[in-house]
Formats: sequence, C-alpha cells, structure tokens
Amino acid sequence: MVDLRPVAYVIGRILIVLAILMLAPAVLDWRAGLDNADVFFACAALTGVVGVALTLSTGNALGRALDTRQAYLLTAGIWVVIPAFGALPFYLGAPGLTLNNAYFEAVSGITTTGATVIVGLDTLPAGMNLWRGMLNWLGGLGIAFIAMIFLPLMRVGGMQFFRTEGFDTFGKALPRATDIAKQLLVIYCALTVVIVAVYAAIGMEALDAVVKGFATVATGGFSPADTSFSKYPGAGEYFGALFMILAVMPYIRYVQLMNGAGAPLIGDLQIRSFLTWLMAAVLTVTLWRVLSAGSAVEPTFREALFNLTSVMTGTGFFSGSFATWGGFALVVAFVVGLIGGCSGSSSGALTVFRVQIALRFLAREIRRIGNPNAVDPVKYAGRAVSEDVLNAVIMFVSGYIVIIGLLSAAMTLTGVDSVSAMFGIWQAMGNVGYGFGPLVERTGTFIDFPPAAIAIMSLAMILGRLGLVAMLLMVLPGFWRR
Repeated sequence: MVDLRPVAYVIGRILIVLAILMLAPAVLDWRAGLDNADVFFACAALTGVVGVALTLSTGNALGRALDTRQAYLLTAGIWVVIPAFGALPFYLGAPGLTLNNAYFEAVSGITTTGATVIVGLDTLPAGMNLWRGMLNWLGGLGIAFIAMIFLPLMRVGGMQFFRTEGFDTFGKALPRATDIAKQLLVIYCALTVVIVAVYAAIGMEALDAVVKGFATVATGGFSPADTSFSKYPGAGEYFGALFMILAVMPYIRYVQLMNGAGAPLIGDLQIRSFLTWLMAAVLTVTLWRVLSAGSAVEPTFREALFNLTSVMTGTGFFSGSFATWGGFALVVAFVVGLIGGCSGSSSGALTVFRVQIALRFLAREIRRIGNPNAVDPVKYAGRAVSEDVLNAVIMFVSGYIVIIGLLSAAMTLTGVDSVSAMFGIWQAMGNVGYGFGPLVERTGTFIDFPPAAIAIMSLAMILGRLGLVAMLLMVLPGFWRR
C-alpha cells in the first residue's frame, strides 16, 4: 500500500502558496472597483483552507523519504489537482466558464500549453488576465521549484522529482537538486524581469507586458488580448521570438553559465540542432511564401520567424496571418511542433534530444541492413548511448505518436472533423497551444469544440506535460503492488 501522506503534504503546501498568489489579481480587481475581486478572495480562502487542512492532517509524514512511487504520484498529483483549484476563478467569476471549460483553461495555463476557450480576452477583468499569466508562469518551472523547497523536509534530495518531470541534469552540474532549484529560480525570475522590462520599453501596455512576459518565459502563450502579438508587429515579434528561444534553452546550461562555465551552453549539441532546424524551417517557409504568393520578404520572414518559433518552442503566441497560410507552411509547423524545444526546459512535445537519438538509432538500423554483424553503437556528443536509453527513447517516441493517433480518433467520435481533431491533439500533447482547423478558424480559440473533446484535450495536455511516463506507469497494476 502506497503511503499518500507525503504526497498530500507537498500538494497542501503548494495549495497554500497558490491561495496567497490569488491575492494579487484580487487586489488588482479590488483597486479597479470590480466585483470580480470578491471571487478571487473567496477562491483564495477556499484553496487556502484545503491546503492548510491537507498540510496539518499529513504533517506526521515529515522525516519520511519519498520512494519512487510517491515521487511519480506527487508529479501527477501536481498537474492534475492544482489546475482544479486554479480553475475556480474561471468558473465562479468572469468569464463564468463551465466546470469542464474552466478546468481546460487552468490545465492549459499550468501545463504551459496556451490554448484557450475564452473569447473576448480584451474585455476580461485585469485580474483575470493577470491570473492566466500567473498560471503560465507557475507552470513553466514555478511549481517544480515550490515542490523542491518542501522535498528536503522529507529527507529527499529531489532527484526523483527531476526524473519524473523529464529533467536532464546533463552531468549533474551541481551536487544537489535543491542547489540546482535555487539557482534555476534566480535565473527564471531574472529572465522574467528582463522580458517584462523589454516588452514595456518597446511600447506594450503594462498588463500586456506582464502577462506576455510571464507567458514567454514559461513558453505558455496566454495573452490578455484576442490578437495575441498582432498588436505589436515589428519589434514585438522580433523580441518575442528572441525571448521564446532563450526560454526554451536547457535551464541547466544557464546554471552552469551562472557558475562560470559558458562552454557547455555554447557547445550543446541539442541547442545547435534546435537553432539549425528552426532557422531551416523559417527560411524554407519564407522562400515558399514569397515565391508562391508574391509576399514581401521582410514581413513574411518576420511572421514565419515569430510563428514557427512559437510553435516549435510550444509557446502558442501568434501574429499576423500565418495561421491562414495553409499548405506547405502548415506541414512545416506540424513537424516542428512535433519536435518541440530542448530537453530540460519548460517546452513540451518530443524534444530535440529525443528526436536526435531516434534519428541516430534509425540511421544505425539502416546501416545494419547492409552489414548486420558490424559493431555500430549509437553515439551522442562523442559518447556511446546505452541500449537502455535507446529503448526508453524509442518507446517514448513510438508511444507519443500512437497516443496522438488514438486520441485524435477519439476526438472524431465526439463530432470533431478530422483536421481539427488531429491538430487539437497535436497542440495539446505538445503543449503547443497553437490552433489549426475549421473549428478554430472562427474565433482562434477552442470554444467551438464539444465538451467531450475539451475533456480529451485536457487529458492530452496533462499527458504531454508529464512526458507520458508518469501517467501511463500508474495504470499498470505492478506499480501499486511493489
């Protein structure tokens, strides 16, 4: 029998922090004289009471180390339970969503997907838009940091949590996960401040700068405007693309840089491949659009750069008319969205690292057809990759593609057309947030999807954020019998 007390204790502490954070949008709406402030105060009180109750009732779990099963349960619990409380303001206050849609919106925020079911973001109370940005920011790495603060109380260094989150410490740049978490938090906050300051300097309104800054650093994609970045063409798109790229770099490289080691950041094979693939996609789509539609070069390049960066990093912002280009651009967007950003960041999808390993494995198997007896290990960054790692990567990539197919089929059974279903699951599993298809075209949101399809996408977002393994592992009977 699994002892759930340590898991409940950490979740209770996180709920207390979440309740405190709800006071920020509450005060913002209160100062504006909006009734929505009362909703936030009530939600904060309810969330705080539940958090305190969980913490007090499971306090006797302190001093007990987390085992592997508890670490996986903690990871899954965070991404399933926390959005339920984060959804309360969407349900009880403006915009008054249904429970199903409110949970979708909160899951989208916490998983840094950026998909929305809200139409009329410009008319929402400022506090509600701030809350959406805060959910993105927390989901980026914030909740992981909060959990890491409390894990030492249970005499566990936290490496289990990093493993279940899919983090790769790249050689353990620091000896303790708690030390890594502290420096990551400093870097995360510093990047947030810089991004918000630059957005404000180029002319963004205060709320836009803050919410978009929170969403950018978290690769989240929530915006306080229905037009996303289309309000700020030019400098907004270029700086937005730059910051999305910085946000999707492996954070552990920033930690190493902070400790005086810049070479790993510069020489990281994953980073170099990410930048190469992204720029190849941008230049190819730009050339295709200029030749096929006669578009001007600079605006076309700018829109392709911003939107493909948004898709590949899993951020979910959009600008201009890129979503209507169709054809070749749509295929390229699908591929880069499937690849995703770097491992060890808040980006989702397959990640560059796994794609690199899978491609090297495929190349080896092709070579073996002609020379089956050759000793031909798969190498990455000059080192042989163990068969265990290869098997895990191939399992993940295969499972990822199969689940996209299965959930897409399930979506069509709810009445969704095949294109909207496939791209709906694609964006949810990859935490992309960028919508394509007939059901998205009318509003640019997912509001026109039936309730069952919304629920399926909520599940897909959680599966994608957890990297599949944690959720799938827990459905195996052996997981509970050990």
